[in-house]
Amino acid sequence: MKQMTALVDTVLRAIIIVAFAVLVACVIWQVFSRYVLGTPSTVTDEMARFLFIWVALLGGAYTLGQRRHLAIDLLPNITHGRLRFLVNAAIILAVALFAAVVMIYGGASLVSRTLETGQVSPALRLPMGAVYVAIPVAGAGILFYTGGFLLDLIRTGQGPNERSCPATPGGPLS
Repeated sequence: MKQMTALVDTVLRAIIIVAFAVLVACVIWQVFSRYVLGTPSTVTDEMARFLFIWVALLGGAYTLGQRRHLAIDLLPNITHGRLRFLVNAAIILAVALFAAVVMIYGGASLVSRTLETGQVSPALRLPMGAVYVAIPVAGAGILFYTGGFLLDLIRTGQGPNERSCPATPGGPLS
């Protein structure tokens, strides 16, 4: 599992880095062409918007996998024993359910409907389904990571935030 997680981490990180670098280049060119050349580029404006969508969604999945996401861990911190295990399991399952139903199923449905209608972007003439496919891809990443979190919880009894936060009462260093 650790090798698979490392592979997913590496792939997501590479995609995010490349997309972010291109996004920054698009924004710099957009500013330069608008204020120096006096003719703003519509292509880079649209490309930056679409890359931002991909970076945000894939970045969210990657951040979750690194256990650096925003977490309100009040309930796991005030519970102990079996109840703490159940609370952590419920949180992980809720995130997994959201990723599966809303992001993967709903996102795939959106991509499918958009591709069927033939909707394309105005400047790039890119099928909008290619932009929207970021939703189910990010959902798959989140589902993968939550699966790993659930396995870790079953194996070690520790929730995802307990491993990255040594100050957590009852965590691995307490």
